[in-house]
Formats: sequence, C-alpha cells, structure tokens
Amino acid sequence: MTLPWKQLVLLSIIDCLADCLDSGSYHGPRWRMEPGDLFIPVESLEEEATLACDAKGIPAPQYRWSLNGTLINLGLDRRRRLSGGNLIIRSLDRYQDAGMYQCMAYNTVGAILSRRARLQFAYLDHFKVHTRSAVSVREGQGVVLLCGTPTSSGDLTYAWVFNEYPYFVQQDNRRFVSQETGNLYIAKVEPSDVGNYTCVVMNTITKGKVHSSPTSLILRTDGVMGEYEPKIEVNFPDNVPAAKGSTVTLECFALGNPVPEITWKRANGVPFPSKVKMKYSNAVLEIPSFQQDDTGGYECVAENKMGKNTATGRLAFYAKPQWMQTMKDTALAIEERLHWECRANGKPKPSYTWLKNGQALVSEDRIHVEEGALSLAVLTLSDAGMYQCVAENKHGVIYFSAELMVLASPPDFTGNLLRALLKAKAGTTVTLECKPQAYPIASILWKKGNLPIHTNDRITLSPDGTLRLANVTKSDAGSYTCFARNRFGMSSTTGRLLVTDPTRITQGPADTEIIVGESIVLPCQVASDPVLDVSFSWAFNGQLIAKGDRHFELVGGRTAGDLMIRNIQLNHAGKYICVVDTDVESLSAVAVLIVKGPPGPPDAVTVDEVTDNTAQLTWSPGRDNGSPIANYLIQTRNPFTVGWQRVNTVPEVIDGNTLTATAVDLNAWVEYEFRVLAKNSVGVGEPSPTSLKTRTEDAVPDAAPGEVGGGGGSRSELVITWEPVPEELQNGESFGYIIAFRAFGEVTWTHVATSAPGASRYVYRNDSIAPFSPFHVKVGTYNSKGQGPFSAVVTIYSAEIEPSGMPGRVWARSFSASEIEVNWQALPFTPERVLGYEVVYWEDDTKPETMGKVRVPGNQSSATVSGLVGHTQYFLTVSAFNTAGTGPFLPAINATTKKPPPAQPPLNVEWTLIGSQLSLYWEPVMAMESESEVTGYQLSYRREKHKDVNTLTTANSTAELTLPEDDDYIFHIQSQSEGGLGPPSEPIKIHQLSMSAQGSRAWSPDVSPLSLLLTIAISTFRSTS
Repeated sequence: MTLPWKQLVLLSIIDCLADCLDSGSYHGPRWRMEPGDLFIPVESLEEEATLACDAKGIPAPQYRWSLNGTLINLGLDRRRRLSGGNLIIRSLDRYQDAGMYQCMAYNTVGAILSRRARLQFAYLDHFKVHTRSAVSVREGQGVVLLCGTPTSSGDLTYAWVFNEYPYFVQQDNRRFVSQETGNLYIAKVEPSDVGNYTCVVMNTITKGKVHSSPTSLILRTDGVMGEYEPKIEVNFPDNVPAAKGSTVTLECFALGNPVPEITWKRANGVPFPSKVKMKYSNAVLEIPSFQQDDTGGYECVAENKMGKNTATGRLAFYAKPQWMQTMKDTALAIEERLHWECRANGKPKPSYTWLKNGQALVSEDRIHVEEGALSLAVLTLSDAGMYQCVAENKHGVIYFSAELMVLASPPDFTGNLLRALLKAKAGTTVTLECKPQAYPIASILWKKGNLPIHTNDRITLSPDGTLRLANVTKSDAGSYTCFARNRFGMSSTTGRLLVTDPTRITQGPADTEIIVGESIVLPCQVASDPVLDVSFSWAFNGQLIAKGDRHFELVGGRTAGDLMIRNIQLNHAGKYICVVDTDVESLSAVAVLIVKGPPGPPDAVTVDEVTDNTAQLTWSPGRDNGSPIANYLIQTRNPFTVGWQRVNTVPEVIDGNTLTATAVDLNAWVEYEFRVLAKNSVGVGEPSPTSLKTRTEDAVPDAAPGEVGGGGGSRSELVITWEPVPEELQNGESFGYIIAFRAFGEVTWTHVATSAPGASRYVYRNDSIAPFSPFHVKVGTYNSKGQGPFSAVVTIYSAEIEPSGMPGRVWARSFSASEIEVNWQALPFTPERVLGYEVVYWEDDTKPETMGKVRVPGNQSSATVSGLVGHTQYFLTVSAFNTAGTGPFLPAINATTKKPPPAQPPLNVEWTLIGSQLSLYWEPVMAMESESEVTGYQLSYRREKHKDVNTLTTANSTAELTLPEDDDYIFHIQSQSEGGLGPPSEPIKIHQLSMSAQGSRAWSPDVSPLSLLLTIAISTFRSTS
C-alpha cells in the first residue's frame, strides 16, 4: 500500500504531467537534420570537417556523438567540439578520424539516435618508380598492357597516353581501356601501335592525377601472327549486385585476329529496353536507373570468322530499407497496453530492432519485441520516452522515432461540461454525454436531483457513460449530474433538462404562379413554446438565400419568417424551402414557384430554299418560360434598311406549334439576315441568334425610275433627269438605264443605254435641236436578267438661248441708308423666253467684293436692293434672264444711299400713367454731321408675353396714348430719319400696378442692367407711396 505522502507526491507529479501535456510544453527530440557521409581529400586535412546534427524539442535537446560505437568524450578531445548539435573536427587525421559516426539528441523527455554517417578520406598514392619491361609481340597478336594501380581511396578513372602527353589512346573496336582494371587492351596489334604507353590514373574526389612509368610496345621480327578465335580478356563477375536506381556498367572485351565483334543479350531473350546504352564499340553495356525488371543473366559474345567466345554473369537487385508502415506519437493512460508496428521493404529483407531513449529493447516481463512489433503491457509512468524502430539490411539502416506519453490524472470535465440548460421537444430522445478526461478511465454514476438513475425501458446507460432518455415527457425535466471517479480522484458536472411543446408551422408557402417583374410574399408562420428561440431561413433550389440580395427580404416578427421576393425574374423559378430552427428541432415547408415570362429566344434559324422574292425558314423553339408559345414573328434586315423590320410570311400568322415559314415580298438579289421571336400570353421574347446572310436570286427589274424630267442645259442640248432606282430594287447585276426620247409629232423613239446604276442625268446633243423644243421622254431599266419597265412619258424642253433684248428706261432712287429702289421698262417682245430680270450692283470697279445681284420674276419691273452701306454711291445695271443665262446688260446708272440714321438711341425716357392714359418723355436725339437729320420718332409696344407689336409715330420727343387696363406693356423708342430707323432705346416695362404711376428709364453706358432694374423698381415704389 502506497503511503499518504508518497501518494501526494505522485499526484503532484501527475498533475504536472497533465498540465505539461495540455499546454504542449514538453516534447521529445525530432530530427531537423541528420549527419550524412563525408569523403574528404587528404589534401584538406588542415581544414575543418563538419558533421551536421540538429533536432527540435522542448526543452531544447542536447547532443552526444559516438565513433564506431564508442562515445566521444568531447571534454577531453581538443580536436573535436560541438556547435549546436554539429560535430566539428579540426586537424584531421585520416587514421584516427575515419569511421562510422552517430549523433544522439536528448532532453528530459527522452533520446533518439541519428542515422549513421561514414567519414572517409580520399587519396591516391604515386606509382612506384621503376623501369617497366618492354612488351614484344607479333603483328596481328593481341596484347594487354597492365596499369598496376597504386593504393588509393575514392573512385578512380583511367586513361593511357601514347608516346607523349597529350596524345591519349583513342578507344575503338581494336583498343579498350577498362575502368575496372585500368589496363589497356589491344585486340590485334598493328605496326602503328608501336611506341611507349603511360597509364594515367585520376581520383574523382581529390581530382589528383598520377602517371606510371612508360611501357614500350615493340614488334617481333619472327613473323606475323596468324588468325585465331576471340579470347575474352575483360569480363564481369558471375554475380553483380546492383542498387535500385543506380547506373550499372558491364565491360566485355576480347583479343583476336580478325578483330572480334562484341554483342550483348539477356539470358531470358527479352530485348533490351530503350534506356540501355552501348559504348566503345559495344565493349561497355550501361543500364541507367536500375530496377527489379533489369535483374537476371547477361551474356557477352565476342565473335570473328575463326569462332566465338562468351562471358556470362547475373545482375542481382538489392535495395536499402524503405519505410512502408511507421508508428505515431501516442498518449496512453497508465495501466493501458501499447502496441506499435513498423514495416520496411528492402532486398534482402530487413531485420528490426527497437530502441528506447537510444538503448536496445529486448523481450522481458511486460516488454515483447518480435520483428517489427513492440508491445508494452500495463504501462507505468517510467515507460514514457522516445522510441525508435530500426530496419537494417547489409546495404543500409533506417530509423523512425515516436514519443510515448503515459498519462495519469483524476477525472476532469474541463471542456466537456454538461450544458447548463438543455431544451428538448416532448416525445424525442435526449442524449447526455459524460466524457471526462481521466487516466485511467473513470467509473460513471448518474443522478437526477439527489436520486440515482436506474435503467428501464426508456432509460439506458452506455458503457462509455452516455445517458439516453427515450420519448421524454414534462416529468423528465430537472437537474442531471454525472459523477466520475478513478484511483486519483472524483469530479462531477451538472445540467438542467427543459422539455418543451412541439413547434408547428401554422401557415406555410404554397405553390404559386407569377409573372416576371411582379412581387410576392411567401408566408411562413409558426406556433411554438414561449421558452424557445425561433429563427427562420430560406433556401432556394438547395442554396441558402443570403442577406443583401436585393430581390429577397425576410419580413415578419418572432412567429413569422415570410419571404418577400421583389421584381421576380425567370431565374427565381424553383423550389423554396422555409426552414424553422428552434433550440430543440428544425422544421421546413416547401413550395414551388413558377415564374411566367416572355419566351426565350428560338435557336438554330436556318434558311433552306431561296427564290428571287421568298426564303424558307426553319428554327427550333426556345423555352416557353411557363406560358405556352402562341405564335412566332419573323424579322429581317439588309444593307439598305435601318435596323430590323417585320417581314410578311406564309402562313401570315405562325402559331406556336409551327417551326417553319416562308418570308415573302423580298427584293431580288439582296443579302438578307433573319431572326425569329416568340410570343406568349406574357409578351414577346428576346430574338433568336441571327441567321447566316443569304442572298435572294436575281430577277428582271420591276421598278422604273421616278421623277423623270429635264430641261435646261446648253444650246442644242436635251437634258433628261430622273431619280435613280435604289440598289435594293435593281434585282441583279449589270444594272443600267434605257433613255428613250422623241420630238413632238414624231413616232419613232430614240433609245440610249447607260450602264451606270447610279446615273441620274443624260444629255443628248444635236445641232439640229431647236431651242426650247418639246420632247416626249421616258426612262426604263435593265440588268443581266433582262429589261424592266419604263417610267410614264413626260414632256420636257430642249435648252433655250439667252434673251437678246435689253430692258428700257432704267432709273434708281435711294430709300434709306441701306436700300435703293431700281425701276425699268420690261421688254415688249423677244423671240426668247424671259423668266425674269437680274439687277447687278457694286460700289466701284476697284472693289469687286462689293458686287451683288438681285433677281425678280418677269412680271415685275422694279426691285429693291437692301443691305447697302449708308451715304455710299452704287452703280447698277439690269438684264433679262432665262434658264440659258442672262441677256445683255444696260449701261450702268448710279445712286447714292442716304446718310445713316443717328447711332444714339433715345435717352432719359420718363413716363406717367394715370388710369389708362400713358404719357412718355425723352431727350431729343441729335444727329451727327455724318448722320441723317431726325424727322420724328417711332414707338413700338406690345403686351408682355405677346408677340403682336403696335407702332406709333410722333414728330416730337413726347407721346401720349391710351392703354387697356389689367396688363403690362413693353415699349421701345427709335428715331426716324431719311436714313431709316435708329437704334431702339432700352426696353421700358410699364406695370399696371395702380391707377396712378410714374417711372423713368435713364440709360448710360456706365450703368449696369441690374442698376437700371433697381432704378425702375425704386421709382415704381416711390410713385405708389
């Protein structure tokens, strides 16, 4: 039995462990970086070597190193030191420092071992200095020159120098340098081979090179070697181990006369894959990325005409261990059982060992180790730590680490408390979970109030401590407490159960049909227990309707969650679900909303048969959008129309079940596009995609030119004009016009054709045409299909000649500063037609820009020239004119315009209104010397907001008149002179405010319009005071 103080200490330790576990304060070491193999050139012994080792953990790990299984005492070793976890070695010694290193990382939780790392030193010693004996052979004989490689460490490469550097022996089918032996093989010696040969060896790690003493090759003089069968001098072992993924190289070379040919094959007869390469005339077989499929027997065959020889061997596959199954960090309660398994593949099959904190585990007592499985029975706190599974074969060893945490604590409900208040609907099953954190597992006891709970047909207690109450009623409401106890203590948690009445949906949404653009409210109203919190949500076609959607709005109070849908669109059709959530249950009601709208666009509009004025159309229907399609409309456009236009069809009305129709009344030889629209009870839908452009067939023109006329032109010309036929009515290619004409009284028509489709005028010239002679004219059309119709016959006249006579008795007088009246005597008779008279005027011959002209009809004998400059002399002349031009002009006469009227408007206008009697006064206008004298004044006035103007003249600077009452008037005053009217005064507004008023209008260039308005207003108010 544990003493009380020991149990208190144990509990305090357990509490600490539990706190550390919860807070994640302590963790065993985990490798961030493990050491790797190092190959150091002996030339670098003065440098430092670093073996990496870095682990994470809490608290931070510490490190130890071992060499060849022996712990390194860093406190006594001056050449080795730690930097973090890295082992740094200086003043390297290839005899003391070479070997297998391993790092251990440890903290208060446990320890782990790193993978092993080998430190090696690369070197290449020199050849022994001695004279090599000459090699004497016959011509045609094979020879092998030995390299005699010196002692070394690290991979080597070989080459041979012939006679002197840098002339290296070039390998071919007769000469081969083995990278396995370093020897030079010559299959058949030729006279050119005589010379000195030096073996060159290079260390791939140190990059150092050494040269052997030269070996002389000489020819014997006792004859030439006869032909003989191949003799294989370079071959490969009977069994070659090869690592997965490595590059395997097999060598094979033979001596012989003639030079043998080398070939390779597999013992199983399977062809070599494409990755296999042959080098140096097939003397080398290279297999990259070696895999299991590449294992088996390989055969090298050397053959010449004298015979053949073979060498065979087998490639064996091996692989370092690789993890297939590993364990995970595990936390178990005290007294529970641990079982871990790890599995690795490899060839040969790996063996397994288990480590705890770096020490090997063996089966004893509670511990059972078998292959890759570890079992620990009845865990204790001392079993906690870092464990490693080690898988090893002769080609490698791998480690995997995991942490075991052994937990011991009294029951704790933190994070797993019963809900303080649990609401449940009557008739449902209530589940109360009792899940304390306890190590080992606690025993459970339930109470309602102060009474223990026993199982019956409605109440069940699960082994895990869960309490289930089936078909609950109001009597099940109350306080429930779960008590949990283990060897380290006891704890409890309490909650209250409230049983509520079921919730009912009193009014739910109903299936509805609605038109696009309208709005609707889908009802969702409930009756529920007052203690429940009720919330509403809506789903549309399986997706929750989010807040912020401008079409949807949730309306209603606590017991209503109605959904308002505004401006409904076609995509709002579908299934709507009202979801009612309370504390104890969830209910839903479903409604289908059918949205009717104009039909969708028809599709696949095609044009099948085309004539000169019809096109057969077919299409496929679009969506009816909830309302059957009643009929279809066809529209067309072409390059000559503005936008889309409806086209006549057969049938005239296309019902909704018809998917073909004929467009009629089309123009020939015009490129058309068509589209189809569907119509239902809601309206007309969007148009279909546009059809491909289709041109109607050509046809004889069926339209004649319009507005046929003419006349005018030059002497002996007949000018014929017409309105061109629009391109869309030309009906085909090679369109033109046929102009037909004949003189009055003639029977035969003269025909002329023009091939310009845009022509609108034709001129016929003939000296025999009398001036102004009548002709019958008509214009027709034609194209490549034939001749079209002619226009109606019209009468036109040939060109006329200018009048030959001159008007008589021309005189002129000045009306004002800007007007001159010209008079003349009309021509009594002339053989030519006179349409009117033309007056030409100018200031003098040095100012051509002042020339102007005025034309009047032939029944007038006077004209007024206006827009002239005041007080200026003008020259004027008159002539008759017709369509051919003007006749001879009369000799020029002159007239001088009046002086211009005064530029000063009337100033200081005052007025008095008594009843309807208005009196006005102003300062007389004084003319300048260059201006016309004032002869009087003109008053212009009108009612405000009216356009009709009345005038009144006076010789003095005063005027009186009677104004109707009940209206406002606007006055202007202008001076009169023989030069015309002068500039008007500022507008004077007379207000009918009372029967008696007075005002003034004083104008000055320095007075702004606003000041004038203020003056009038002040005068008006003063006059009414």
